[in-house]
Amino acid sequence: MQARAGDRLAFAELVKAYQGSVFSIGLRMLTRRDAAEDLAQDVFLQLYRKLDTIESLQHLGFWLRRVAANLAIDWLRRAPYSATLPLDDRTEVIAPDADSDPLMSRELTRLLGELAPHPRAVMLLRYQEDRDVAEIAAMLDMPVNTVKSHIKRSLTALRGRMIGAKLIDCEDLP
Repeated sequence: MQARAGDRLAFAELVKAYQGSVFSIGLRMLTRRDAAEDLAQDVFLQLYRKLDTIESLQHLGFWLRRVAANLAIDWLRRAPYSATLPLDDRTEVIAPDADSDPLMSRELTRLLGELAPHPRAVMLLRYQEDRDVAEIAAMLDMPVNTVKSHIKRSLTALRGRMIGAKLIDCEDLP
């Protein structure tokens, strides 16, 4: 990797290639745009400092997702971000897909935000980042069975809350 040799343009390309994934993990975990931006900045600062430890581009993606998820968990554990919004918060509104239900998406995001930090990280890495159970276990430094347990319990809890809020019907479930 040229970035390891001090090439700033190469490092900027790495940031550009992975910033979406890192920011997305931060946004889904912390539920605030400003928090996700701060988290992404911290992740890429850590990358810059530890670039010599990255073995390959494949390892880089794994490393970035691991650092982003673990930092988000740490932030949530320490002191959750304030419920007040910053004065200059410019929320971008992304048009939903024509076949998606914006209410369902918004409600699901809210329900995911109610999960404890570790289960939330597991769910986001599994269903948003499309990572397999073994990779999530390695990223979050937990046993595979714990990851599976978090997934099963979270899905059960989310399903129950969605039925309770009448977002889904019991007959719709397999």
